[in-house]
Amino acid sequence: MKWIRRFVFLSFCLSTLWFSGRLGRADEPADPPLRAGFGECDITPKLHGKPVYIAGFGKNRKATGVHDPLMARAIVLADGKKKLALVSVDLVGLFQAPVERVRKKLPGFDYVLVSSTHNHEGPDTLGLWGPGPLQSGIDPAYLKKVEEGIVQAVKAADKAARVAITRIGTARAPELLHDGREPYIKHDELVTIEFRDPKSKKITGLVVQWNCHPETLDSRNKWISADFVWATVAYLKKRYDCPVVYFTGTVGGLMTSLHVEVKDDKGNKLADGTFEKTERYGALVGQLADKAQAKTEAVSLTPLEFRSRHLFLPLDNQLYLIGWKLGVLDRQAYLWAGDPYQAKPAPAGVAAKTPLCIKSEVAWLKLGDVEVAAIPGEIYPELVLDKVQDPPDPGADFPKAPIEPAIYKQLKAKHRMIVGLANDEIGYIIPKRQWDEKPPFCYGRKTAQYGEGNSLGPETAPILCKAFQELVQRRKRMD
Repeated sequence: MKWIRRFVFLSFCLSTLWFSGRLGRADEPADPPLRAGFGECDITPKLHGKPVYIAGFGKNRKATGVHDPLMARAIVLADGKKKLALVSVDLVGLFQAPVERVRKKLPGFDYVLVSSTHNHEGPDTLGLWGPGPLQSGIDPAYLKKVEEGIVQAVKAADKAARVAITRIGTARAPELLHDGREPYIKHDELVTIEFRDPKSKKITGLVVQWNCHPETLDSRNKWISADFVWATVAYLKKRYDCPVVYFTGTVGGLMTSLHVEVKDDKGNKLADGTFEKTERYGALVGQLADKAQAKTEAVSLTPLEFRSRHLFLPLDNQLYLIGWKLGVLDRQAYLWAGDPYQAKPAPAGVAAKTPLCIKSEVAWLKLGDVEVAAIPGEIYPELVLDKVQDPPDPGADFPKAPIEPAIYKQLKAKHRMIVGLANDEIGYIIPKRQWDEKPPFCYGRKTAQYGEGNSLGPETAPILCKAFQELVQRRKRMD
């Protein structure tokens, strides 16, 4: 019987070792452990010499001063097999070409995602807000500085990468968003991902994602600023004594801080277009992150997976077409032949009525138990949350259009997040059956609502949402 007792004892020891080594505590790093690092670089433009045209509202808005710095902030994640970089810049947006140039300067990374906060108080980086309708507001030298700053931020984050354990939290605050377009659908969820040193348990970094236009300072402001994002990041850096990377998510529709009632400590209402409201609103978003942090749960961010795909989107916006032909919008156009995955570059002097398109990108990331949708523009909440109007309003231009596959409906992991203006800025992504450019207008309105004028066209949402669905499904078929 001795051999039986020895066998039982040996089995018990082996099972104990297996459970302690393979399962561990929920907050211990996985095997191989996640490495995470944070980095940043100042990309504030210099105001001496050439004028700096501020983006986001009207043309010829020249900067007269700098209130707070614009930053490129990066987080690098590595699991021993893959290494990813996620970057956020305090700008109105970047076209895909600068992102691709950045990627070429970062060998060794499996994927680099570059997102813009959609800041309406920084330099024109798209060409739409120059001194006049036929002139771009882009300074090529500044755009080069932005690209170099992104690369520096990523390299700094890579150098700072250390083993980390992670937690995730969410909180909601519909009162912090104003929806500027019917139907009124808000994406009011804020997400935080916290990184800690596994030994000291000290927080080493924080990622925050919120869905709002940084435009609190409004159209009359002439000071360079990151708008409320500056105040949110400052609040959280002081609160948690760590680097913070802020990502913009669902901002179409229109998710804005304008018209949101914000009061000071004495109960006085603060006005749009003031730094007082901007700073206070940013602090309120920081406090919302506190609420998310108060109820976090342990989460694994490994293994790291990603998948991206280029797609072509028809360029139906006549103003954009004119801007492209005049060189104000500096991006490659392609010949649209009806295939969202194949198109040839448009030659110089292409005929006026030739259908054109642009190349963009959708991406899907799976960071362990967190799925991330990377969308290249300002997507409407209805398309993310599966709340496209049904039945459509009779005044809609395409009331019989099928409902697009919702972005979040494709994400099956326990946790999810969206990064907007990811790797490109294509403007508003509007549900086709809510397209409302021609009379009679929806909801009994006498004029059209804002949105279509800053969209590529009514086919953008159907093509993009279908492409994202196919991207995720292709991954599932390979599992």
